[in-house]
This record gives sequence, C-alpha cells and structure tokens, in this order.
Amino acid sequence: MKYTELQSDKVLARVAVFDGGRREAHAILSPADKTADAGFQLSCLAKAALTLAAELKMKPVFGRYLLSDATNQAPLLDDSLNCARSVVQQPPLDASKGVLFVIYEENATFREISEGVWLDAAGHMFVGDLPEVVAADSWAMTVDYLEVLSKILGSQGATLLDNCVRTWFFVRDVDNNYAGVVGGRNEVFAEEGLSCDTHFIASTGIAGQAADPRRLVSFNAFCDTRLRPGQMSHVYAKSHLNPTYEYGVAFERGTYVDYRDRRNVYISGTASIDNKGNIVAPGDIRAQTERMLENIEVLLAEAACGWTDVAHLIVYLRDIADYSTVSAILGARFANIPMAIVLAPVCRPGWLIESECMAIKHIEKPEYEAY
Repeated sequence: MKYTELQSDKVLARVAVFDGGRREAHAILSPADKTADAGFQLSCLAKAALTLAAELKMKPVFGRYLLSDATNQAPLLDDSLNCARSVVQQPPLDASKGVLFVIYEENATFREISEGVWLDAAGHMFVGDLPEVVAADSWAMTVDYLEVLSKILGSQGATLLDNCVRTWFFVRDVDNNYAGVVGGRNEVFAEEGLSCDTHFIASTGIAGQAADPRRLVSFNAFCDTRLRPGQMSHVYAKSHLNPTYEYGVAFERGTYVDYRDRRNVYISGTASIDNKGNIVAPGDIRAQTERMLENIEVLLAEAACGWTDVAHLIVYLRDIADYSTVSAILGARFANIPMAIVLAPVCRPGWLIESECMAIKHIEKPEYEAY
C-alpha cells in the first residue's frame, strides 16, 4: 500500500493507493478550517474528493459522510460524487463538522440499479443509504433492510449467503436499539441459511444516526454477485476472540475474498475482548485500545496481511474525553493510514473503543477472475 497526504488551504486528504492490479484508493478527507460554517466545510470536502479523483485517474465508487449533525447537515450535501453514498451522524472528534471517506477505483463502471444500490460490470455491489424505511422498531427495520438487499441480490442471481461480503448497521440509541438489530438479523439469517454451521457476514453494528430522526437504523453493504465457491473465506483469531454466536450475535470477525490479482480483507468492528467473550481492561481506555489493535493484528495475520496492507481505519469512541489519549496512541503507530476517529458508542457499554478496517494485498490466484 502506498500512502500519501495532500493538503490544501481547504482540505486535508490522507490517501492509500493499491497498485497491485486494478488500482484502488481509499481516502479520508477533513476540512482544514474547522471554524467555517457547515455548508462551506462540506462543500469543500465534495469538491476535494472530485479533484482527488482526477489526480488519481480513478472514479469514486463509495462515499460515506461522517457528520456532527446529520439532520441539519444532510440537506447541505449534493450528489456530485455520483456513486453509492452514505450519511451518518458520528461526530468527528477532530472538531470538524464532518469528514468524508471515499473509495476510488480505476476504470469503474458502476451504475445505480435501485435507489442507493450501485453495481458494476464485474458484479461488485455497493449499497449506500436505501430509501426511507420507517418501521415500528429496530427489529422490523433491520428485517426490512436485509429483505430488500436479498431481493436485489436475487435479481442478479445471487444470495445473502453466497454473495454478501460486508454489512454496516448504524443504530440510533445503540444501548436500547441494538438488541432489535441482533434479533432482526438473526431472523433473516436463519431464513437465508446463514448460521454457525455455514457462515455469517463481516459486519459493524455501532451507534450512528440517520438524517431522518424516525429512522432507528441505517444500513450499508458490499456484495460481489459473481463469487465462486471457495473464493470467500473467514478469519477467527481464536487465540484472542471467541465466536460471536456464543453471545447471540451473527457476524464474522473478518472476511477475505480472493481474486486473480488481489486479496480484499474486511475486518469487522473489533473491540477489547478475549477468547472467552470477556471485556479486557474494563474502564481503561489505553489498555482497551492496545488490546483492540492486537486483536485486529491477529485477524489480519490470519489473512496473511499486516498493518502495511491496511487501506483505511475507522475508530469509534464512546466517550469524547478519551479522544486525546486514543489519538496520541494511533497517531504514533499509524501516521500514514487514512483514519477517522468519531464519537459512536459501541454496542456493549463496557467497550470504550471499537475499530474496523479494510486491507488489500497483491496475490496470484489464476483460478479466479481479476477484481
């Protein structure tokens, strides 16, 4: 992975570029002037993202705005990225009104096949924010999202079981509504054949608010509609982490997908936990951060990757007061990796911090199609 940092008078962009086959870049952009009004900051991000696309000679294929006040700020955004897009209230802890995470690809051919759902000629599918879903509770809303995705996959000859690689659930008032997400997901997965005897899906379930105050859950996903048997694998880090089904939730700790020219690794939201499911270092943010990073490192190693293969890192904190400590630890270790640290309580109150990442590594697997 090649890391660069680009700074103008309006935006700071940290970028990771993968050159091991079809080129791909991950970028996190933040406003330079954090005292400017929200409209100015957010318009600067969008313009910088398009400028970066031209410099990289790539197209944006997925973008997520992490905003300090989604209800008021979402109307200020435009659709200039022209790709799958997600908007979530997870206030950036760098004091900006918002940051923008973008994935770019070389020779991208994505088109919107359903509102919020973009598919390319190779079968890769990014699911941004889906049309408004207003259901009775977080359980019903989760069921609705997954059933919509299942139907869209079915229209492409694909299934949740065989072709959904990564999901995200952003939950309003996570302490009260996450149980509904778990129940709804378990219900649909049981119907679709996902179980501890088959596999689940890499996922993050974290606090985050949609712009619509009525929406208790928002949802994103990545799928590959042309996966062949054996192309998708999962990582467990059993020396450090327990299987998620032991405490009633249905997701994989991490997933990787092999192509002819690369391996894509998707690490789920990972916290400070041991292989018995216990919280490591309750109440100690420094120790929890170190254990979280150790857990991620073991997961990456199981996919034959390391930190130098990581394309981006998103870090979720429960307590804003922990930002300076965590920022110092991560800044010392990962000066180059595109990273955002946001305020987003984890689904279990004792977890003070959680993080997710994606890694890309060059491999040669001639039995599969190139990415």
